[in-house]
Amino acid sequence: MEIKKLNETKEKLVILIKDTDHEFINTLRRIILTDVPTLAIKSVSIKKNNSNLFDEIIAHRLGLIPLVTDLKTYELPEKCSCKGSGCAKCQLGFYIKTIGPKMVYAEDIVIQDPAIKPVQLKTPIVKLIDNQELELEGIITLGNGKEHSKYTPAHIYYKGLPKIKIENPKNIKIIEESCPTNVFQIEDKKLRVKNLYDCIICQKCAELSENKISVFASEKEFIFTIESWGQLKPKEILKEAINIINEKLLELDNLIKK
Repeated sequence: MEIKKLNETKEKLVILIKDTDHEFINTLRRIILTDVPTLAIKSVSIKKNNSNLFDEIIAHRLGLIPLVTDLKTYELPEKCSCKGSGCAKCQLGFYIKTIGPKMVYAEDIVIQDPAIKPVQLKTPIVKLIDNQELELEGIITLGNGKEHSKYTPAHIYYKGLPKIKIENPKNIKIIEESCPTNVFQIEDKKLRVKNLYDCIICQKCAELSENKISVFASEKEFIFTIESWGQLKPKEILKEAINIINEKLLELDNLIKK
């Protein structure tokens, strides 16, 4: 297997994976969605709330706020030495205590560990008018997508590497301009593939060229994209997913030997 980085930003990683198959690529995608853990608000106890929103709505909004995650410090409750009873390794507390008039934002959440904070500090929670109060506390834990989608670390998608064959088509200017992702470029009066990775295999060029252009997706090479919600960096997500796959394979190997 060969991996090549195509593009990387703070929140997005695009890689080309060669010499593999759909089964492995989809396994990697599903492991990220369901097994890579992140921190999120697990439970909320509302002590005072005379805002215009019900307690349940505020609790739901809090649960969906992405939190910066530290996988080195915290453990999944089921893997913790306390066996999920609740200790400093598998949970941390937070609270909000404020009074209006004001907009309550994610930055108003006071978390026990200052290294853990909302990804977007200006995420709105509720608007308080004069003399309205909000007082609550709760617990933050590690979890994964199998438990709840709020723990899912990223949006993941992939496609087979586009393969394009050109056999001297006519109307090359029309074909070039018709491509929605600007894959083609005319050079020396010939149609060339300029941006292969941007091809979405829509087949419009094949239709206009009367089958002088063929476009298909590779079954062995894939463009794999990770768009992080911000709890973890895309590279961290990928590394953690690979570690989890290795752990599962080792567990399977041990079970087979038994």
